[in-house]
Formats: sequence, C-alpha cells, structure tokens
Amino acid sequence: MLVWGYASGVVATKAGGWGEFVLAELTQPFDQSDVSYFFPLMTEMERRLGSKPKRGALDAAFDAHEYFHQAGGFAAVPWADRQDHRKQFDHDGRPLCAAGLGMPLKSIFIKKSHCLFPHRCGRYACPLRYPEATGQPRPINHKNWPKGGCITTLPLSPGTRARHELDRSSQAYKQVYKQRTATERVNSQAVELGIERPKLRNGKAIANLNTLIYILINLRALQRIRQRKAK
Repeated sequence: MLVWGYASGVVATKAGGWGEFVLAELTQPFDQSDVSYFFPLMTEMERRLGSKPKRGALDAAFDAHEYFHQAGGFAAVPWADRQDHRKQFDHDGRPLCAAGLGMPLKSIFIKKSHCLFPHRCGRYACPLRYPEATGQPRPINHKNWPKGGCITTLPLSPGTRARHELDRSSQAYKQVYKQRTATERVNSQAVELGIERPKLRNGKAIANLNTLIYILINLRALQRIRQRKAK
C-alpha cells in the first residue's frame, strides 16, 4: 500500500484594515513535522522583508521565543506545559526552586534528541546542596530532599527565560495573538481554490501550484485595496 500526501505552511500578515497577505509559503511531504516549517519560512520572509519581524503569533507547537527575542520583540505563543512547570528566575537568571532560592548551574550538555536542532541545556541543582552542602535546614518539605535536593533542566538560550516570563495576560500579547487567525483565513481561501485536491502526480508540480494559489490570494487582496481606494 502506498500512502502519500503533502502539507502547505504559510506566514501571513494583517495589513491594517485592508486584509491578510501571504509573505512566505512552503510545501512539504505530509510526514514532516509542523515545527520543521518554521525556519525555512522565516528565512524566506526575511529575504522578502529585509529584516526579522519583531513579533509573531503561533500556536503552542512552536517554541519560537528565541527567534523573536533576538529580533527585539516577542512570540505570542500560548503556554504549552503544565502551569507548575513554569519557572521564575532571580536577577542573575538562575531558575528559582520551589522554596524561591536561585538554583546554581551544575552541568551543561548538548540535547540532540526530540528537538528540531541540537542545543545547549543546563542542569540546575539545589542551592543548599550544591556546590557544597550549606548545612541550612530545608525551608520546605521537598520530595527530592533525601535524594540530594531539587533539580531542573532548561535550555541555556535567553529565549527560554522569555518563554517562562512572557506576560500572556497583557494587552500587547492579546493584540498580537489574535492576529494568528490571519493564516486561517488564508487557508480557507486556498481550500476554495482547490489546494486540498490537486490533480497532479508530482510533488514539485504541486508545490508550484500551491505557490500560484497564494499569489492569486495576494492579487485578489491587492485588487480589493485598489477598489476601496478608488471609491
């Protein structure tokens, strides 16, 4: 039995009250993960815009905080983990343990599995046990105290702290995140133009057809703008 298919990803932007436009698109075989679209799409968008965008609205599958943090903005991405996994940090950037103490960095390793690309991670240890035991009594009854105290592992990039500390209740976050529906409206237009059932057998031909569909969507939006300006 032969199983075959494809998926198309887009980056869209909302232009004031004029409508949504496609900035970049990519078609891949269906067995590629959603997150594999991110960097190719961003590279194509940067080429067209001439710079990195400072803000982006994505769903919880995309851990894009590092990218937008480097651009001087933020990624409007919902919190994906359990709320009790969310970390707070001290002034030196160390994660706080359950007792509110800054945890020192114990070791560094390269994570290569279950991730889009290898990256440095740090393992942080109990501040009352590492680098040496302080002799202070435990401030809370932590379940790992008999095993050497609490421990946590986090990526070492600045985007990690941004992900945990992002105020998702702020007006700035809500204003950016609500623009995520722009891609849904673009996808709806693409479906009406037949993107789901191409009558082609070659993957490259289908990718080219999808590109033409998105160009047509942009041209229609441009036509609407010209018509409104003419009035």
